[in-house]
Amino acid sequence: MIIFRYLFFPFSVLYGWITSLRNFLFDKGILKSHSFDVPVIVVGNLSVGGTGKTPQIEYLIRLLSPNYKLATLSRGYKRKSTGFILADANATAELLGDEPFQIHQKFPLIQVAVDADRKNGIEQLLALKDKPDVILLDDAFQHRKVKAGFYILLSAYNDLYCNDFMLPTGNLRESRSGAKRADVIIITKCPKNLSEIAQQEIKNKIGLETPVYFSYIDYDNLVYNQSESKKVSEIKELDKLVVAGIAKPEPFFEYLEVSKENRMVFPDHHFFTEKDMQRIEDNAKNKIIITTEKDYVRLENRNLKAPIYYLPIKSGFLSNKELFDAEVVNFVKSC
Repeated sequence: MIIFRYLFFPFSVLYGWITSLRNFLFDKGILKSHSFDVPVIVVGNLSVGGTGKTPQIEYLIRLLSPNYKLATLSRGYKRKSTGFILADANATAELLGDEPFQIHQKFPLIQVAVDADRKNGIEQLLALKDKPDVILLDDAFQHRKVKAGFYILLSAYNDLYCNDFMLPTGNLRESRSGAKRADVIIITKCPKNLSEIAQQEIKNKIGLETPVYFSYIDYDNLVYNQSESKKVSEIKELDKLVVAGIAKPEPFFEYLEVSKENRMVFPDHHFFTEKDMQRIEDNAKNKIIITTEKDYVRLENRNLKAPIYYLPIKSGFLSNKELFDAEVVNFVKSC
């Protein structure tokens, strides 16, 4: 697979040239970007998948929702619908996509919308009678038709954008120089014991004046379903099947201390077919099933015989949390 990626290097050069030309045209105003009268915050990345955008969106919701009416807007990846949709009591994972539906269930007091055309999505939100004070755009760093006020760029610790190449040789959606558009950069999924020296080495690699923060994924001490919870310490001792349809699930498996033969891996954002469900049933037998929060919203109503629970995660900062929070809050207040 790696050999094939390097064979495609000429296509990576072409793709990089095309995306760089597109960015140049937006930067020079030849292609039009649209600004709005409300604070718009983008959370995105330069690479494809697996940088922890949803935990970061949830972090911003917890930070801002006590004082502002929030809306999140994403394209709703792999949803079975089109156009602008605002989540309501009839929303499902199929209608919104798994991550927006997860946010809708978790934060019922905020507005959750999906639209592949972010400009149209923002206009629809602002046309609502109860329009939001702040809009969070999920995975919209390359969506240049909207000119946001604040850009948060994520890059995973084990897959730094500054060490990567353009698609298809690497995983970059655009040139590394796109990072210059960011107001802050967050290195996600860091080890909790990452030293200040190691952090500084990463900052030196990035080589920008942009503030760089370091975050980690914090796993909950409990797993949950619709009616109860169990301690993870107890779960680790039980016979279990762990199911994951996320990018880079290894840390999830390791945290639950599950053997390889009791793991089932599916593609990121996978919609489970009846055949998949039967495979899960066959592997579960007398075991309990543990899955991710994102997968749970697609599995909870599929009539599994075995009890199924999900493990929530949160994003936390190794240091300088207050500085990051202040940057975001000060931006919102200044608009």
